[in-house]
Amino acid sequence: MLVLASMASTGVPVKEIPGSYGPPVLGALADRFEYFVTEGVDKFFKNRIDKYKSTVFKVNMPPGPPIVWDSRVVMLLDGKSFPVLYDLSKVEKKNVLTGAYMPSTAFTGGYRVSVYLDPSEENHSKLKRFCFEALKNSRDRYFPEFSRAFDELSAAVDKEMASSGKASFATQIEQLIFNFLCRSITGADPVTQGLGTDGPSYVTQWLAPQLAPIASSGFLPKIVDELTIHSIPLPFWLVSGSYDKLFNFLWTHAAPVLDVAEKEFGLNRAEACHDLLFNISFNAFGGMLIMFPSIVKYIALAGNQLQRDLAEEVRGAVRSQGGLNGRALESMALVRSTVYEVLRMAPPVPLQYARAKTDFVVESHDGFYGVKKGELLGGYQPFATKDPKLFDRADEFVPRRFMGQEGEKMLKHVLWSNGRETDETSADNKQCAGKDIVVMVARLFVAHFFLRYDSYTIDQSSSSVTFSTLNKATAFSTLNKATA
Repeated sequence: MLVLASMASTGVPVKEIPGSYGPPVLGALADRFEYFVTEGVDKFFKNRIDKYKSTVFKVNMPPGPPIVWDSRVVMLLDGKSFPVLYDLSKVEKKNVLTGAYMPSTAFTGGYRVSVYLDPSEENHSKLKRFCFEALKNSRDRYFPEFSRAFDELSAAVDKEMASSGKASFATQIEQLIFNFLCRSITGADPVTQGLGTDGPSYVTQWLAPQLAPIASSGFLPKIVDELTIHSIPLPFWLVSGSYDKLFNFLWTHAAPVLDVAEKEFGLNRAEACHDLLFNISFNAFGGMLIMFPSIVKYIALAGNQLQRDLAEEVRGAVRSQGGLNGRALESMALVRSTVYEVLRMAPPVPLQYARAKTDFVVESHDGFYGVKKGELLGGYQPFATKDPKLFDRADEFVPRRFMGQEGEKMLKHVLWSNGRETDETSADNKQCAGKDIVVMVARLFVAHFFLRYDSYTIDQSSSSVTFSTLNKATAFSTLNKATA
C-alpha cells in the first residue's frame, strides 16, 4: 500500500471505505433484493449515501449469487470520484462492461468483442480502429439516411395520431434507429434486403437474455424476476435464430467494411462481423433506444416556450444555410445544449465499472479513500452527472445549461460516453467510439422534429413515451431539407 503510505506521510487522512458486503451469499442476496424489489435503484444508492455519510462505499451489486459469487463492488457516486473509472493508469476494463457479470461469448460468436477488452489487449486497438474506419466510411450517408428514417417515423406517427388521437413514440423509434444504422453502415436497406421490419425485434430478442440478470423484465412481478431471470442464466440457443439473421445481413451487406477489417487491420473476418454487429445492436441501437425517448420526454416536460425556441432556432438555421446540413446543425446552440442536458440527466448507460490494477487513493467530495488492487469499482452515472456540488439546480432539466463560455466549461462533467465529454475517444481508451456521432445524430433528431412539428405533449401517465398531441408545422412543411 505504498500510495496510501505516501498520502499518510503528507498528512492527508486516508479513510477506510465504509460499507459492508454482509455474510457470504446472504449479503449479496439481501442487497440484490433491495436493489430490485423493495427500494429500486435510486433509493438503493441514496439510502446508503445517507447511512454511510459518504458517496464512496462498499456494497453488493447485481446479479450476485448464484450466477456470480463475487458481487462485491466499491461504488463511486459523485462527480469527483466517478472519473477514476476512466483512468487507465489505475484501473483496467477487462470483462467489466456489466460489472462482475459477463454474458457467455456464445452471444457474440464465441468472441470477446471489443467492449469487453482492456486497451492493453492487442485486439482492442485493432477492433476500435476498425470501428473508427467503419464510421468514417459511412459519414456521407448520415444526413440523408437519418432524414429518410425520420420521414418514415413521422408518416407512421402521423397516421396513428389521425386514427386514434395518440401515438406511441417507442414503437416507431425502434424502426428509425435500426434502419438508420444499417443503411448508414452498410448502404443496404434491411427492410428490402431480408429482414423486413423485424430487425429491431431480432435485436431486442438477442439483448434480452444478456441483460436479464441485471435488469427487470418489465412485465413479470419483481419477486418472480428474482426467482427466474436474476438467478438462472438464459442460454444463447433461445435467441440463436434472431442473431443469425442479423449476422447474415451484415455478413452479406457489410462485405466492403469487413474487407477493410481483414486487409487493413488483420482481423478475422467473422470476428470483425460479430464485433460490428455488437456495436450496431448493443451499443448504438441500445443506447439510442434510451436516448431518443429521453429527449422527447424532457423537452415535453420543459413546456411550450422551449419548444417554440427550438423551432425558431432550427428553422432560422435551416433558412440561413439553405437546408438541414452540417453548417446549419453547428449553428444550433440551443439544440446542442438541450441534447447535452438530456445526456446529463439520463445517461443511456447508467452504470460503469472498472477493476483496480494497483493500490491507489480515490478522492470524493468527502475525503480520500484507499482502494486495493483487484477491487471492482462501480459508478452510477446519474448521481455523478447530477452532483449538486458541481451543478446548480442539479436535479432540474436546464436546456440552456451548456450555452456560452461558462456552459462550455461544464461539459467536462458530462460523462455519458465512458469518458468526459471534453475527452477525445481513441484506440487507446474505452470512450465510446461513436461519441461525437451519437451527439450529432441526437441533434439531428431534434432538428428534424422541429422542422416537422410546432409543438407536442405526451401522456405523463404512460410508462413509455406516447404523444397525446402533435401539432404539425405550417411554415416549414414543404421545406427542401439539404443532406450535406
